[in-house]
Amino acid sequence: MRQKIELNYPSQFALLLALLGFGLILGSSVVLTIGAELLHARMKSVTTLMNNPQNANISRFLNTLASFFAFGLPTIILGRIVHVKAFEYLGFRIKVSSKQIILALMIAFVGLIISGALSEINLAIPLPAKWLAAAKEAEAKYKESMMSMITMKTMSDYLLSILVMAVAPAIFEEMLFRGAVQKIFVGWFKNSFWGILIASVLFSAIHFSFFGFLPRVALGMILGYVFYFSRNLWLNIFIHFLYNGIIVTQLFVAAKQGKQIDKAMDETMPIWLGLIAVISIFVLLRLFKQQSDLELATYSNNSPEKEFN
Repeated sequence: MRQKIELNYPSQFALLLALLGFGLILGSSVVLTIGAELLHARMKSVTTLMNNPQNANISRFLNTLASFFAFGLPTIILGRIVHVKAFEYLGFRIKVSSKQIILALMIAFVGLIISGALSEINLAIPLPAKWLAAAKEAEAKYKESMMSMITMKTMSDYLLSILVMAVAPAIFEEMLFRGAVQKIFVGWFKNSFWGILIASVLFSAIHFSFFGFLPRVALGMILGYVFYFSRNLWLNIFIHFLYNGIIVTQLFVAAKQGKQIDKAMDETMPIWLGLIAVISIFVLLRLFKQQSDLELATYSNNSPEKEFN
């Protein structure tokens, strides 16, 4: 049999947490060791030096390496434990229709509008003074770590940033949060909405950004339903890449125009436009589900093996 069923969903989640902890420790060790060699510094100084814009390319490489160990490797190991074909279990399917891609493009565009409107709402959420100060401090640290990687003076810097900040996160984060976490919680609770919501909240939480929390939860929900309907992780990676790629491109253009990059990271959209986008996303997801059902039916009919969730 293809499917290994030794572990129930709570056990799978516990194992995933253990693997994530192992990956984080291993990744930190590898990054500090390699970083010390590349930066010609002591290991304890690597993190500080990575935030220096002069070390942008090294920082990009090390952050990509850290993401692989923290997100990618644990997910692959889990997939291999619960299924003979790990990548197929995680949702890496070759077949994608042109209609799905077109709808995914439209979903991505509307999702950006929803995200921008929710950013406006997120900023308006009242917080106690101490909490607000802590949130601003965390946001400042998040931007500082990002600034070390988004220093883009040339086209080669831009292309490398696209690879590191758009392609790699799209692959590793979608593998973890949609291919593993969402699948576990949907199966655990036997409810797609709650499974997708929990995965989306966790997806947003790991970015440690209060002011971007609601937008990321919304984008996580959109990505969650795209995966739930299509069971094809490549479509999620495509949409996630578009989100990240647009941001990197905006920052590159802003830098070329002499604008402050940190200001470009805080763009919002009118709430009324977000309400229109919410209606649109329901329509688009419904159309996407219909098209994906046709693709899955064709896949099941042509596959000699039973489809799995």
